[in-house]
Amino acid sequence: MQPQVATAIVDGQDVTLSVSDIQLGMLLRIKPGEKVPVDGEVIEGHSYLDESMLTGEPIAVLKGIKDSVSAGTVNTDGSLVIKATGIGTNTMLSRIIHLVRDAQSSKPAIAKLADSISSVFVPVVVAIALLSALVWFFIGPEPKASYMLVVTTTVLIIACPCALGLATPLSITVGIGKAAQAGILIKDADALQKLSKVNAVVFDKTGTLTLGQPKVQAVHPIGISETELAKWVVPLEKRSEHPLAKAVTDYWSDANTLDPEQFENLKGKGVQGIVDSKQVVIASINHIKALGVDLEALVVPLAQAANQAHTPIVVAIDGQAVALIAIADGIKTDAANAINSLKAQGIHTIMLTGDNQHVASVIGEQLGIDEVISEVLPDEKAAHIASLKGRYQHVAMVGDGINDAPALALADVGIAMGTGSDVAIESAPMTLLNSNPASVSYAISLSRATVRNIKQNLFGAFIYNTLGIPIAAGVLYPLFGFLLSPVFAGAAMALSSITVVTNANRLRKFQHKG
Repeated sequence: MQPQVATAIVDGQDVTLSVSDIQLGMLLRIKPGEKVPVDGEVIEGHSYLDESMLTGEPIAVLKGIKDSVSAGTVNTDGSLVIKATGIGTNTMLSRIIHLVRDAQSSKPAIAKLADSISSVFVPVVVAIALLSALVWFFIGPEPKASYMLVVTTTVLIIACPCALGLATPLSITVGIGKAAQAGILIKDADALQKLSKVNAVVFDKTGTLTLGQPKVQAVHPIGISETELAKWVVPLEKRSEHPLAKAVTDYWSDANTLDPEQFENLKGKGVQGIVDSKQVVIASINHIKALGVDLEALVVPLAQAANQAHTPIVVAIDGQAVALIAIADGIKTDAANAINSLKAQGIHTIMLTGDNQHVASVIGEQLGIDEVISEVLPDEKAAHIASLKGRYQHVAMVGDGINDAPALALADVGIAMGTGSDVAIESAPMTLLNSNPASVSYAISLSRATVRNIKQNLFGAFIYNTLGIPIAAGVLYPLFGFLLSPVFAGAAMALSSITVVTNANRLRKFQHKG
């Protein structure tokens, strides 16, 4: 996936270097058709990059100045100059490879079951071999010692559980590799097995089902101008990390503002502070009502926002409502298909959001979601996941924010969006590098196929052993005079391994029907 050489710009001249010789901060030229050698930041030019090897998405992504690029991606047309920001094992590609290797070497619960079976199966086989030896030695035909040796050897050969040792890791390796090709990073094989049992999927809304880029749709000031309103609103919203705050600051990006004299984050409710000696609160309807602020002047814009499924934010100055800001976030293109695909798999879909009930209900209805839980504060999400686990037993959670991290960790399977926060990604055993909600359905379908493949492998590993042991022990000899040769026993043992390997490789051709 990664090229062996790169073109570095040294003293204004293009020099070909080995990738291992690239240092941080070096300038590299990426020509059309070349692979990006290391992680970097574009400082000159623009081009479309094929990132499918990382995200699974076939559509090339436009990259320009200050955009980041990843090692292994392909420059499709234009020429770029990048500055190396990640080299060696510190590139995204290297980290993904490391995580995939760790996952492929980890054991799911079903593998531990195979280990438990082996711990019983092996002593039983040894006991059968010894018992067969004694029977043939004392009551077998002459030469007794020869028959005893042949029978004992044949039993041990045909019962050798080497295929049992291959049954699970082969399927896991192929399944996790297949997921990585589709832009789904699985960090733990146990999560792959748990996902096959999931019967309810919980989605966070913002950044998961929606684009995560809300924009101000309308501003309704009361008794003041928008310019004056921006003077009080922007200083506080600049200090908030909430997506709605960014929408407000983007809307008034050119506003001249003051530094706030005091700032407080209201933990999912909004922000407040003192700006130009005035007490300013920018918050949700419920919080503003709890403060006792009269909203009568905002009845009409509130109704308009409700009808259009916009999220309303109220601005109150010194206890008086002075404006309503209506914000909306676009729904992702594949979100509806993702929900429909999950429902076709018999999975209950749930949206868990801090947004108000009406907006959440409208979006839920547009997407066809089975259940909508709205107006949930960040610290309440984990409690809701615990409650849902009691109702549905096997629950997956899909989210992208820092406030989703506890819920992702508590769910049976946490699935983080690749564009989300590092905390969310670290908290979840699975990450969608492409941030496409439709990948959840693909991951569940693949996990079910992988577990089914493992069970088929276990059957294939045991069937030859189980059927062959009595024949190897000589049960057919008194009736037909037939005794299995150790050569044929070895062939049967090899056939069980071939069966397992062949069946595991069938997963490479897995195709999701959704």
